[in-house]
Amino acid sequence: MLTKRGLIEFCLTFPGAYEDYPFDDDPGSAQAWAVLRHRANKKAFAFIYERGGAVNINLKCDPMFADLLRGAYPAVTPAYHMNKVHWNTVKVDGSVPEQEIYTWIGQSYDLIRPTVKRKK
Repeated sequence: MLTKRGLIEFCLTFPGAYEDYPFDDDPGSAQAWAVLRHRANKKAFAFIYERGGAVNINLKCDPMFADLLRGAYPAVTPAYHMNKVHWNTVKVDGSVPEQEIYTWIGQSYDLIRPTVKRKK
């Protein structure tokens, strides 16, 4: 089973990713929301927290794909406390394969990562 710390560590493997606690939470607290961002633009790609005794992760998602995932997995719902069109909450309860969650984290990261401007 994936843990909160394990998900954070995986997110930190992406280039430029860093861990933030912007909600004045004690990072050691189980209730703290860890926000994973990209250093270059400060945009978040994952919000990891515990709620109702379960680890949850909010991930940015293409709106059409977000609806597809919500229909395929009961553990995937419109994001808690976020834009429900572009963000999903995944309850990490073992019902979604770990590899799927890792893939979705990568897709969320790809949606927020800075684009490289080409010189003319």
